[in-house]
Amino acid sequence: MKKILLMIVAVMAIGINSFAFNPPDEGMWLPIFVDRLNYTDMQKMGLQLTAEEIYSINNSSIKDAIVGLSGSATPSGYFCTGEIVSDKSLLFTNHHCGYDIIQQHSSVEHNYLRDGFWARSFDEELPNEALSASFLVRMDDVTDSIVPFLSDTMTEGQRSAKVRELQGKLKESANEDGKYNVVVKSFFEGNEYYRFIYLVYTDVRLVGAPPSDIGKYGGDTDNWMWPRHTGDFSIFRVYSAPDGSPADYSEDNVPLTPKHHLPVSIKGVEKDDFAMIWGYPGSTNRYMTSYGVRFALDHSNPTLIDILGKSLEIMKEDMDADEEVEIKYASTYAGLANYWKYLIGQSRGVKHLDVYGKKKALEDKFIAWIGQNQERKENYGEALDLIESGYSQHEDPFAMFMYYNFALMSPAIINYAQEFTQLEKQLEEIKDNPEAPGQTIEYLREGMAEYFKDYNAPTDEKMLAGMYAMFAKNIPVESQPEFLKGITKKYKGDYNKFAADVFSKSIFASEEKLNTFFDNPKVKILTKDPAYKLSGQVMEGFMSSLAAYYSSQSDLDKGSRLFVAGLMEMESDKVFYPDANSTMRLSYGSVQDYYPADAVHYDYVTHLYGVMEKEDTTNPEFIVPKKLKELFEAKDFGRYGKDGQLVTCFLTTNDITGGNSGSPVINGNGELIGLAFDGNWEAMSGDIAFEPELQRTICVDSRYVLFIIDKFAGAQNLIDELTIIE
Repeated sequence: MKKILLMIVAVMAIGINSFAFNPPDEGMWLPIFVDRLNYTDMQKMGLQLTAEEIYSINNSSIKDAIVGLSGSATPSGYFCTGEIVSDKSLLFTNHHCGYDIIQQHSSVEHNYLRDGFWARSFDEELPNEALSASFLVRMDDVTDSIVPFLSDTMTEGQRSAKVRELQGKLKESANEDGKYNVVVKSFFEGNEYYRFIYLVYTDVRLVGAPPSDIGKYGGDTDNWMWPRHTGDFSIFRVYSAPDGSPADYSEDNVPLTPKHHLPVSIKGVEKDDFAMIWGYPGSTNRYMTSYGVRFALDHSNPTLIDILGKSLEIMKEDMDADEEVEIKYASTYAGLANYWKYLIGQSRGVKHLDVYGKKKALEDKFIAWIGQNQERKENYGEALDLIESGYSQHEDPFAMFMYYNFALMSPAIINYAQEFTQLEKQLEEIKDNPEAPGQTIEYLREGMAEYFKDYNAPTDEKMLAGMYAMFAKNIPVESQPEFLKGITKKYKGDYNKFAADVFSKSIFASEEKLNTFFDNPKVKILTKDPAYKLSGQVMEGFMSSLAAYYSSQSDLDKGSRLFVAGLMEMESDKVFYPDANSTMRLSYGSVQDYYPADAVHYDYVTHLYGVMEKEDTTNPEFIVPKKLKELFEAKDFGRYGKDGQLVTCFLTTNDITGGNSGSPVINGNGELIGLAFDGNWEAMSGDIAFEPELQRTICVDSRYVLFIIDKFAGAQNLIDELTIIE
C-alpha cells in the first residue's frame, strides 16, 4: 500500500503552471529572485533581514536551514520540509511527516505512536534507512541551455527526448563526480528551466515525537479544519561523517554542523505580524483551464474519492479491532485519508467559489486577445483547442489507470510478488548460472522480515476481495482485462471466495510459506503461484493503461505550454511566479483571522483550553493525555504561556501546498515562530485558484512545541540545544 502514496504524488503533479503578483500573499517564489521581485514588498510588511541574509550562495543564509525530506539518496522531490534549529542539526518537522518513521519503530511493546518517543542522549536516537535530508547549495536558470535547442517542428515526444538529453548533460556538468545531487526541472509548462544542486545526507535519526494524542489530536475529523489544536511536530537530527560530508549510517558519524540554524522565538504572534514560509511545496495547478476544472469535478476527483474511500473502509475495520493491525497500517491509512479528504474538499471548494466560471472568463479574455493579431493567432491560436482535446482523450484512459493503480495494485500481496520476477528468470536459467538464485534469495530473505512486520494477511485478503469486486462493478465489462473476466466467471462473482483461494494457496501469504519456498526454490512453484500469476497480469494491464494515459498527454502538454506563454505575453505588466514543483520556495504574508461565512468569524489563534473543550473520551481522535490535563489544570505553562493561557496554533495568509508540511514559519527577524501543517477547509480549491479572503495556513505555535518538549516530555537536553528568543 505504501507504493500507492508515491503514485499519489505523481497524480497530484499533473497540471498547468501559474502566475500573478496580486495579492502580495499569493505566490510561491524562487528565492533566487527575492532581491529583484519581492524584497521591497517584504520590507514593507515587516521583514528586517537583508536579501543576502535570506538567500546567498556564498554566505550563511536562511536557505541553509531549510531541508527537503525524502526516502531517497538521490531525490528529485520531497514529501515534507524540515528546518535546522540547533548548531548540532536538530531538525523540526511535522508529526505527520515523521509518522511513517515513528510507525516503523513502533510495536505493541514499544508503541511510540501511542506513547511518544524522546531520546535523552545521542546514543538513544534511532537511525532510519529510508530517510534523507537535502540541503540546497544553489540554483540557477538554465533556460538558455535548453529552450534554444527545441523547435516548433518537433513532436511532443521528440521535444521531451531532447529535453531529457540536455537535462542529463546539465546534471553531469554540476555533480562533481557524484558529490552533489543535481536536479533540472521545467517551469511555466516547459517555457523555462532551472537547475538545483543539493547535498544529500542519508543518516537522519529520530530524536523525539509527542504521542499521537497530541501530534495527531483531532485526527481525520479536524484534518483541514480550523480551529485546530494539534501539536503537529516531530524531531530528527542530521548526521555526517566526521569531516562534515554526507555518509550512510555509521556509529562513527557525528551531528552535522550546519551552515545556519533558526533561532526559536517564544515572544508570540500578533495580528498583522509578518510571516514567511520556506519549503518544498509539491504541486499546484493555478493555471488549470476550465477544461481541467471540469475534468476534475466530473472524472478524476469522483473516481479517486470512491477508490480511496473503499480502501480506507477495509483498513479501518481491522485497525479498530486490533492494536497490532492499527500500528501496521497507521501510516498508510493516514496518508490515504489525508488525500481522500483533500479531494472531497477541493471539489466542494471549486464548486462553491465558482472556479470554473473564473477560469472560463480568463479564457474568453485570452481568445479575444488572440483575435486582435494574426501573429498571436499563429503562435497561440491552437492552445485551448489542444487542451480541450487532451482532456477529452483523457477520460477513458484515466479511469482505467486509476483503477489499476489504486484498486488492482492496492493489495500488498500483489506488489510484493512483483519483486520475485528476477528470481523467476534466474531459476529458469539455473544451469547457466547456478549461483545467481542463491544471491537473490539471500537479498529477498533480508527484506522479508521488514515486509511482514507491517503486514496483516486477513486485512490484505479483504483488500483483494473488495478492490477487485469494485473494479469489476465499476469498469464496463467490455473494458475489463481477460484475467478479471476469468476470475468473475470461475468464482461466479464471489470475490471473497476468490481472495480466500489465492491466500490459501500462495507462498506470499505468510513468512512461513515463503521460507519453505526459499529452502527449496523451484521455478514451477513460483510460476504457478496464484498471487504471482495475478501480479504479472496486473502489472501488464497497469503498464498498458499507463501507456494509454500518457499517449493522451501530448495535446495537453503542447496546449498548456502555449497557453501559459500566451498569458504571460497578454499580461506582461504582471510579475509571474511558477507553479509549485517540489523545489525550494518562499511565500510571505501575515498573521490573520478570517470570516468563513456570513456572521462567522475565526480568530487567528487557538489555546490549550480549546484542547480541553474538544476532549471526548469515547472518540480516540479527541483523547487528552493525563499529564497534559494536569499541566493545564495547574496552569504550569512555564515561560511559554502568557496571562494564564497557552497558544497552540495560529493562522497566516501564506501561500502553501502539500510538501510544505513541516515548513518553518519565520518572523521578520529570521526567527522560527511555528511550523506550517495544514490548509483550511473553506479554501480547499487553493491549489487551483488562490482565494485571498479565505485562504489560510494553519501553523503549530513554537511556544506549544517547546512547551510539549519541556514541560510535558521533560526533554531538557533538547531545550538546551536551542537558541530561544524571549
